[in-house]
Amino acid sequence: MQRIVDNALAVTKESVKTLTYESLNNFARCINGFSALLLTLLPGKSNVLEGLHGWELRPTLRGPRLPRWMHNGVSSFNHFIHELSVDSDTSSLDYSSGEDDSDGISTPPSPLSQSSLRSWASLPANYESHWTEWITFIVWWVLLPARILLWLPLYLLRLLGRRNSRMSPMSPGRYQHSSRPYFSKAIPGKEHDVPNRTTDKRRGVIEDLQLGIEIFIETIFDFFHKAAHLLLSPSETFGIVLSWFSSSSHSQSSKGNYGDISDDEIVPTAILGYNDSSPTERRTTTSLYNTDTRTCQDVITEFGYPYEAIRVVTSDGYGLLLERIPRRDARKAVYLQHGVMDSSMGWVSNGVVGSPAFAAYDQGYDVFLGNFRGLVSRDHVNKNLSSKDFWRYSINEHATEDIPAMIEKIHEIKTSELKLYQPTMEEVVNEEQPYKLCVVSHSLGGAAVLMYVITRKIEEKPHRLSRLVLLSPAGFHDDSNMCFTLMEYTFLLLGPVLSRIVPAFYIPTKFFRMLLNKLARDFHNYPAVGGLVQTLMSYVVGGDSSNWVGVMGLPHYNMNDMPGISFRVAQHLAQIKHSGKFKMFDYGSSSANMEVYGSPEPLDLGEFYGLIDVPVDLVAGKKDKVIRPSMVRKHYRVMRDSGVDVSYNEFEYAHLDFTFSHREELLAYVMSRLLLVEPTPTQTNHKKGMKLKKKMETGKPHL
Repeated sequence: MQRIVDNALAVTKESVKTLTYESLNNFARCINGFSALLLTLLPGKSNVLEGLHGWELRPTLRGPRLPRWMHNGVSSFNHFIHELSVDSDTSSLDYSSGEDDSDGISTPPSPLSQSSLRSWASLPANYESHWTEWITFIVWWVLLPARILLWLPLYLLRLLGRRNSRMSPMSPGRYQHSSRPYFSKAIPGKEHDVPNRTTDKRRGVIEDLQLGIEIFIETIFDFFHKAAHLLLSPSETFGIVLSWFSSSSHSQSSKGNYGDISDDEIVPTAILGYNDSSPTERRTTTSLYNTDTRTCQDVITEFGYPYEAIRVVTSDGYGLLLERIPRRDARKAVYLQHGVMDSSMGWVSNGVVGSPAFAAYDQGYDVFLGNFRGLVSRDHVNKNLSSKDFWRYSINEHATEDIPAMIEKIHEIKTSELKLYQPTMEEVVNEEQPYKLCVVSHSLGGAAVLMYVITRKIEEKPHRLSRLVLLSPAGFHDDSNMCFTLMEYTFLLLGPVLSRIVPAFYIPTKFFRMLLNKLARDFHNYPAVGGLVQTLMSYVVGGDSSNWVGVMGLPHYNMNDMPGISFRVAQHLAQIKHSGKFKMFDYGSSSANMEVYGSPEPLDLGEFYGLIDVPVDLVAGKKDKVIRPSMVRKHYRVMRDSGVDVSYNEFEYAHLDFTFSHREELLAYVMSRLLLVEPTPTQTNHKKGMKLKKKMETGKPHL
């Protein structure tokens, strides 16, 4: 009777799990299909989705499919049926594969394989035909006796092995040997870029719902299974009730009995990933919620490159993270600065082959990755600083506080290290900078770098830079679309009120940041939904075809931290767009501007472009709708008219393609511009002088 009840509960449980699983999947498919229909109605989607790989957005008209558990799927309902043929399948795998290769026909993978799960929607049409199903059915029944004969002895041997393992004590050595196959799981290759790898490492919202529902069903049926077991076993139920009312002496005696077991016989248990060398609260939370919170450090060290983290404190107390791929004896360095709502992750997000940071390091550069203020974690020396005070900064502070602090730290590090590696250079360090520092910046980072160079020249302070490579730099924005114009007037008219309500723009809580991280996975699983979100986001930014959905899946937008944008930075951009000039922040009154700038109006940086005394390379994207090529050409015209050594180039890129896409031609161009700067030749000249001095000293006795 107990066996009948167990079988009935097992079948019912598996049926309920299959029903809920397929219902949720069908609901997700309906949303994906509805999104595909909406995509057919939206204008301009072909340009927006042109550069995205792996997005199958056109709905295909196919006949209805049976649920996977009724046809060729891998639901838990028919899992036990498939186990009957697993062993025989492995023994006949080589024969069947050789036969299929000779015919030129590839058979579908095993229903338990991951490739079957991923390619369910893309099976060839000949496998769905009526005749193929009948032929497969007949062959399966013909081979059934042979499969059973092969399976029976293997099953007996396995059963005998299980009994022997239960009879024999489990020593630590046996435990370690049995656990080796579990830990020998293949690690994915490192050649993939960060967005793809992060997508593969986490579950989406739909997958979390499926897992939660399955756990809930397991819990409910486990309760009914135990209840039925107690009802059908009165003696065991009576014993459990008696144990509740047993005396404390009985419990102590039972403890003594357990104490007789030696420690060697206790099998240690552990959860993979909880015994790391550096267990932190952040890592534990990540493992619980299955989100990716890898940092730039994790990516760099994972690819085998050296890494160094440097904390920089600005003069107004903000803590910045200056990251480094160190090459300490190099006399040429490059400083990479990100744009708005970005971090240093953008420079390493395309893996070893397609990332500017790794390319520069491989060319012999000492690589520094800057991070602006504005992380949600709010690093400041004053721990009691309010949120409004923390976010009270504009692009001015990026240029006059953040960049100077990081570049001065780079100068301090490089000069001290070069003295250690090249002691003979000590006399020359005070006369000339012993290294050359180039800058590669993107978007807002480009505007901040230009503002930094000009303000340092006005203050008559060294900027320590040798060349500027500016990728789609901000600064001029009068040529933009209607959405940016609407945001411009919103910030200008409602700025005094909104600044008190919304000091910055970011996702405020860990839950919603985790939700965004998981939705990025769902957008990958359901391409029409992802394409719809991609198209709508591109409409907001003027039709720019950057992979906005893919960037959302990067780990710098995670549940623990993310870059934000202050209200004043957005207001500053609105002021620049409204004036049509590259100006510093307008504090709203003549007296406030007079106190900061010494004039009633903020400085027009375009008028001071003549102070730029280093070569500048401007790069624009023909498909960039955020900062259009006409605005980058405006930088070029003003610099050229001011006598700056400037060059201009265009590529078929959108705005985010400069950092988040694998673009070999862009990397080749950037590296070619950096290589135009020759390292400081003081070391060679000084070595020649030392050799000449030695020759003269050795030659004196002969004179």
